[in-house]
Amino acid sequence: MIGIISLFIVNICLGQNSAQARKILDKTASVLSRKGGVSAKFNITASQGGANGTLYVKGNKFKVVMPEMTIWNNGKTQWAYMKSTDEVNVSTPSESQQQAVNPYHFINLYKSGFNLSMKTQSKGWLIHLVAQNSKRGIKEMYVSINKSYQPYQIKMRQSNGWTTININSMKTANLSDKLFVFNKKECPTAEIIDLR
Repeated sequence: MIGIISLFIVNICLGQNSAQARKILDKTASVLSRKGGVSAKFNITASQGGANGTLYVKGNKFKVVMPEMTIWNNGKTQWAYMKSTDEVNVSTPSESQQQAVNPYHFINLYKSGFNLSMKTQSKGWLIHLVAQNSKRGIKEMYVSINKSYQPYQIKMRQSNGWTTININSMKTANLSDKLFVFNKKECPTAEIIDLR
């Protein structure tokens, strides 16, 4: 009888922990989804290498600027400029492709298909997400969030290993919609390859 009561108490605590993790992620998503947009400097380390750059997000639009490439996405069309080839690939990403590269979708990933748990830390919280379906692209993720509800580190496990994203600074901004659309003047010699 004591074992059954203990198991019941553990299940209640886990449920509360999961609910608290969801509330923290909800607040974080609302900060990142603010109407005017946000910008952040980041660096990524993965088994395939690393990169650093600046990310701009406004609703479902984003722009990523890195030394070797720039990506613009206005929520429908995506332009990817590769400095090494001086080419811009234009595409209309599918929903699954959008979820893989668009920070707006990434921010809301936790809302379905993941079991959540959390730990309180001195800076804020560490949220652990585990995919309910082992075939999912992101199998496991740790999100470190500060007390201002801004993520400062994301570690995610995919089939090719772990990737760590460190967010060095994040600022709210009033970003123009023009920022998320490729402008030929930025890459005047680039060859445009339309993959749509």
